[in-house]
Amino acid sequence: MILVSSCLAGLKVRYNGTHSLDNKIQKLLIENRAITVCPELLGGFLTPREPAEIIGGDGEDVLNGNAKVVEKSGRDVTELYIKGAYLTLEKALEVDATVIVLKEYSPSCGSSMIYNGEFKGKKMVGNGVTTALLKRNGLRVISEEKLTDFLDEII
Repeated sequence: MILVSSCLAGLKVRYNGTHSLDNKIQKLLIENRAITVCPELLGGFLTPREPAEIIGGDGEDVLNGNAKVVEKSGRDVTELYIKGAYLTLEKALEVDATVIVLKEYSPSCGSSMIYNGEFKGKKMVGNGVTTALLKRNGLRVISEEKLTDFLDEII
């Protein structure tokens, strides 16, 4: 089974109430080869919500207690991001996910790039909190930008 970010499936769960529909993911869902997950909703957030970024590192640093996730207003929401990451891990293990496709740049889901914590639209190399936890547990995480390569592997 493939686990995919809910926003990539067309669900309006992004922080600003929008989606990031990816037609390849929609096809996987229709074929019953994928199911959706939103780590931020699992963590307890509502939609819409204030944008958040990781301050002081990336998802690995958050899990190690050396960085935090904060909303643009400055509210520390680290614990909600960690909670969502662990619940996503549980779901991935429950469905025996072979790969998890998550939304790039997100403080939860980024799998190679995230925003740098300045709330100025600048990106940096790093994993989101959920991606970091999934990878720590030996799971394969890719971004929607790498989905075509993955599909070529399994066809």
